[in-house]
Amino acid sequence: MAAPLLRALPLLRGVQRSYHLSLISGPTPRRPLCTSASESTGGDGDNSSSLAQIFQSTDIKDRPHYPKWDDPDFRKWKVKEAEIFEDIEPIVCFTKEILHSNRYMDGERLTPKDEKIVIDKLLVHHPHSEDKIGCGLDSIMVDRHPQFTRSRCLFVVRTDGGWIDFSYQKCLRAYIRDKYPSYAERFIKEYFKRGSS
Repeated sequence: MAAPLLRALPLLRGVQRSYHLSLISGPTPRRPLCTSASESTGGDGDNSSSLAQIFQSTDIKDRPHYPKWDDPDFRKWKVKEAEIFEDIEPIVCFTKEILHSNRYMDGERLTPKDEKIVIDKLLVHHPHSEDKIGCGLDSIMVDRHPQFTRSRCLFVVRTDGGWIDFSYQKCLRAYIRDKYPSYAERFIKEYFKRGSS
C-alpha cells in the first residue's frame, strides 16, 4: 500500500535538452524520483562537471558506443518514458510527502486542498474507485495499514463512518494505462515494484 512507489525510479529531466548528448555518449546518469539535483549529485546541483566528464575523451571514436541508441524505436521509447515521468512526478512526490513526512499524523484526515488533489489525481483512476467510495466519500485519511503496520497508506473515509485503504500505485498504473496505452505495460513492468497486478 505505502510501499515504495517505483523500483529505482529514475527521473529523466532535460531529456530534450540533453538528448543529442546521450546519442553521442550513451545514456546520461539518472536520479531517483523526488530527489533534487543537489541530492543526486552530492553537490551544488550543477551537472556541468558531469557533462564535462562525458566529453573529456580526445576524440569521438574513443567514446563508448551504445548500439541501442541507433534504434529509432528505442529512442522513441526513451522520449515517451521521460514524458511519463514528467507527467507523474508531481503527484508521486506529493503522495510520498503525505505518507512519509510528519505532515500528517496517523489517523489524520487530509486538508480539503490536499484531499481534492488526491481525489482528482489518484482516486478517480483507481480501477475499483466506486467500490472504495461505496455509499459516499466523506474524506481521505492517512493511517497505518491494518496488516502491514510499518506501512502508511491512504484511506477513503465513507459517509457511513467506514473506511478502506486504496493503493496509489494502482491509481497511477491505471492512469498510465489509460493515457499511454502503447507504452504503459513496458513502463509499469520496468518501474513499478508490483508490475501489472
